[in-house]
Amino acid sequence: MRNFDEFTITDAVLERVAAAPDARVRQISEALVRHLHAFVREVEPTQAEWAAGIEFLTRTGQMCDDKRQEFILLSDTLGVSMLVDAINHRRPAGATETTVLGPFYVQNPPEFPLSADISGGMRGQKLFVDGSVATLDGTPIAGAVVDVWHADAEGYYDVQQPGDLAGRARFRTDADGHFHFWTIRPAAYPIPHDGPVGEMLEAQGRHPFRPAHVHFVIAAPGHETLVTHVFAAGDDYLDSDVVFGVKDSIIRPYSVHEAGTAPDGSGVAEPYARLTYDFRLK
Repeated sequence: MRNFDEFTITDAVLERVAAAPDARVRQISEALVRHLHAFVREVEPTQAEWAAGIEFLTRTGQMCDDKRQEFILLSDTLGVSMLVDAINHRRPAGATETTVLGPFYVQNPPEFPLSADISGGMRGQKLFVDGSVATLDGTPIAGAVVDVWHADAEGYYDVQQPGDLAGRARFRTDADGHFHFWTIRPAAYPIPHDGPVGEMLEAQGRHPFRPAHVHFVIAAPGHETLVTHVFAAGDDYLDSDVVFGVKDSIIRPYSVHEAGTAPDGSGVAEPYARLTYDFRLK
């Protein structure tokens, strides 16, 4: 088989990949070829544009290290991560909605007792976070593992800066399915945009910001692990989140309280904010 042109090349490639012994590999390969070739036919890239695309992907890979995953950022900002999330987490009524994991999750974060302060010296308004974990019918789940992490008041995660982990922890729900802890109120922030993904956003006329949020990963035996955020109501970027992760059901207000006795019984010498969310697992 030779002498392929723009009209015959696609069928030739499809014929080659049809020999893949694994049915799923064959399905994915055939779809990739069909859609990729259709994209090229639609945009008709010049040789220079094709080379620029290869160079863009090369630099995207070169930006990746143990603290930064530029390909996840690319997937996030093109809406692919949320599309994959939606396909994989079709949920029954009442289950808490999911959203993207993001590039800053740390496996097996340090575990703290309930009511601990996980701010690790980060400066900002004190924030009391509390909530519950339950089944779809509202039955409390004791011992559920609740991993949390968030940016600081300037929009940086601990892994983006030198020093110890902060604003990141693991808790376990009490006998009534409740959890609570102290930290500082996170800020909206830009995703890392000093690399190829940032250049793409600028070329597309887009900003790199995410609205303020706290990340949660919640796991319990017999239930699907929940990956989600709780976003701050009223944030300027709720309607233009660069990674398309906002859903109305996971937006909550940050109520403000005067100094005094906090919900966990501790004394607070300054005004503080409170964020509350009750999670329901599939």
